[in-house]
Amino acid sequence: MAGSLLKKVLIAFFIILNLLTTKNLFSQNKVLKGTIKDAHSEELIPFASMKFKNGTAGRLSDSAGAFTFRFQEWPTDTLVITYVGYEDYFLVFDSILLSRVKNNVLDISIHLVRGKFTNEVVVKKKIDRGLLMWRRIVKKKPLNDRYRFENFSYELYNKLEIDLKNVKREKWQKYPIIKNFGFVFDNVDTTEEGRPFLPVYLTEAISDYYYQKDPKRRREIIKGTKTLGVSNESVLQFLGGMDQNVNFYSNFIPVFDKLFISPLSDNGDNYYRYKVLDSQFVNNRRLIHMSFTPKRVGENTFEGDCWVHDTTWAVQKMNLRLSKEANINYVDKLSLIQEFKLMPDGTWFLSRDKFVVDLSLTGEKTLSVIGRKTTTYENIVFNDSSVVNELAKNNLIEETIVTENAKHTPDSFWVEARHEPLTVSEQKIYKTIDTLLSLPSFQKTTKLLNFLATGYLNTGNYQIGPWQNWIYANVYEGMRLRWDLGTNSGFNKRLNLHGYVAYGFKDKQFKGKLEALYILKRSPRTSLYASYSKDFDRAQTYYAEISQDNIFALAIRKTGVPIKFLMMEEGKASIYKQWKNGFSVTLGADRKIYNPVMNLPEKSLFSVKSGEALNTFETSIQVRFAYLEKYLENTFFRTSLGSPYPISEIKLTKGMSGVLNSAYNYTKISGSVSDYMKIPPLGSIYYNVFAGKTYGTLPYMFLDVAPGNEIYYYNKYAFSLMNRFEFLHDQYAGINFEHNIGNGLFRYIPLTRKLKFRQFWNTKLLWGSLSDANKALNMPANSAYKFSTLDGKTYMEIGTGVDNIFKVFRMDLVWRVFPRPLPVEKVSRFGVFFSFRLAF
Repeated sequence: MAGSLLKKVLIAFFIILNLLTTKNLFSQNKVLKGTIKDAHSEELIPFASMKFKNGTAGRLSDSAGAFTFRFQEWPTDTLVITYVGYEDYFLVFDSILLSRVKNNVLDISIHLVRGKFTNEVVVKKKIDRGLLMWRRIVKKKPLNDRYRFENFSYELYNKLEIDLKNVKREKWQKYPIIKNFGFVFDNVDTTEEGRPFLPVYLTEAISDYYYQKDPKRRREIIKGTKTLGVSNESVLQFLGGMDQNVNFYSNFIPVFDKLFISPLSDNGDNYYRYKVLDSQFVNNRRLIHMSFTPKRVGENTFEGDCWVHDTTWAVQKMNLRLSKEANINYVDKLSLIQEFKLMPDGTWFLSRDKFVVDLSLTGEKTLSVIGRKTTTYENIVFNDSSVVNELAKNNLIEETIVTENAKHTPDSFWVEARHEPLTVSEQKIYKTIDTLLSLPSFQKTTKLLNFLATGYLNTGNYQIGPWQNWIYANVYEGMRLRWDLGTNSGFNKRLNLHGYVAYGFKDKQFKGKLEALYILKRSPRTSLYASYSKDFDRAQTYYAEISQDNIFALAIRKTGVPIKFLMMEEGKASIYKQWKNGFSVTLGADRKIYNPVMNLPEKSLFSVKSGEALNTFETSIQVRFAYLEKYLENTFFRTSLGSPYPISEIKLTKGMSGVLNSAYNYTKISGSVSDYMKIPPLGSIYYNVFAGKTYGTLPYMFLDVAPGNEIYYYNKYAFSLMNRFEFLHDQYAGINFEHNIGNGLFRYIPLTRKLKFRQFWNTKLLWGSLSDANKALNMPANSAYKFSTLDGKTYMEIGTGVDNIFKVFRMDLVWRVFPRPLPVEKVSRFGVFFSFRLAF
């Protein structure tokens, strides 16, 4: 009886307990979940602190930045999310927020905005845990840096997206040039800061990358690229990882054309403050969280944080951000992220890069560009013979190979090859670009914009321009009109033809030029060139950014300095041959006939026994060495992007009389060595050392005329306070040196630091002499024009000034130190020059 009663009581108890539990479960059915991200980089933020403002309950987001809360009823409180280096985020549970609830679940994405670093108070401690932590990481760098391996390889996937920020559809669609492309604005999205942005371009590349430490070799095989509208192979080679040199373990980290000091630099404690924040266990491994901030404003440093494995002291993840005070142009925000994964042998290897930058010419509230580059690394192999065998195929230290089918990979290839699938918005970008490229109105618009920017306009198979040279005026020619016409790649992909005709309304003379370039081989390049011209010799136009027959040269010419008019009729031909090792040879033949017409000694002063005066024929050979030089090329022409090594060249010229009525025998030899080097944290230096000698007695235009500058636009290759034809030499040597310091002393003055002024100094030196025979020929007593020669003396200019004025202008203050006294022709001891450039 008692047992039966006990049984009934137990059954009743379990029924009541089940009812209570069920009721509790049903009442706790309101769920708040989501993720926490960086508002700029979209990176997930792990272990962010989350706490209700009026309560004691709180928790951390997990290692993937995710979180979940469960409630019986929706709270009427505010959830405060905090994380070092970011502004506090307040999530208010009001009616607006709760209107987003679906099926009792509120799923949100919280984006934290960076801030709070610069307001921290520095407190001196007996034991600085952050500094100790940094020392341990630096001590273990040789064991954790991926370049510790004898060799390694991986498959690299690059994805680059370009967006336009602050795009207001209503405003932009008012412009006629944009109205035809209104469908593009269907892709407009909004950043977490409430700014509208429009994704406009996307490109992908996948490659195999190989590295060997000793002897150093690098090799990259680009297997696929997806670049709608871009088929230039010289551009495709930069889409891989060969030039992706971000390594947080290095002492310096490249940011565009600058080198910033890494928080893990060997002397990072001179530039950063370090702080240990907390530690967390992830996959049974203890990770320590550390932040770092600059000690001083205005230096090339970062702010950010990192997670470090406490056993190996290897970085598991690092976030770098630029502060507003960083001396770099057009960058409103920049984020650099690297993640590392644990390999089977217990070492950490790079697994993911992310680079996000907001660029703007006039400020972050105006039209801006957002660039997002994501790189992932898979199939990692290190210290393996397969890497050595692949690198054995190299002819140079480093080689980039674009496979034959890389530009034509089908969509099916990318479905399999991508390391991560495209998002919906990324897929829309490809569709939009494909549609735009097929629109005739878009093609016409891009042609017009290109014409305004470059001066050249393609029409059919031909090209006209540049428009800057269409109209010009001077005292001899009066108003001068010029018209250029050339062919483009539609005419022929190997042959380029170009010519111009010009007419002066005062001298009533036609001038002109015809030239042809034929590409025999593109890489390494072999080409043929020929030209014929009859026009005034403008001199040193090879060195000048503004030529002397340019409309812009009218307003910036020095006063009181007469223009020298030297008519030149020239026919020339050359063959150029380049090798992969960086050597190139140019063989040339050149025939020139000069006729001085104004402000120079006349032709009648230079009588000859045979041939025609001022008529010469010469052959030459020029050898140039630029190891690992890179180029940006179009169909016919290319621009050097420089070499990591000094560039040297030497030229030998032989003049022969009796050929095409030439009158002079002579031999010339000249050479130069130049280099551009970054010397962080002290900026960069450029130098050019040059010398030459002429054997023979020649009129002045065939001698070595020191390059003078007769306009107020600064030319780094010319002597600023020297006039054209001021000094003649038949042997010379010189040095051109410039040191760009960066913000230098300007960082100590709040106003100049805010304006991002930059400091530099330079010097130019020249030594030269002229033989007695050449003096007698070129400096007769009856000549109205008086040349000078240094006769072994030193010509020296020194300069300094302010760079980066309004981010585009440079002002040079130049002093002419030697020689003394000043020559007869008007020159100054001091001058102010300007120049224009766009640089980060």
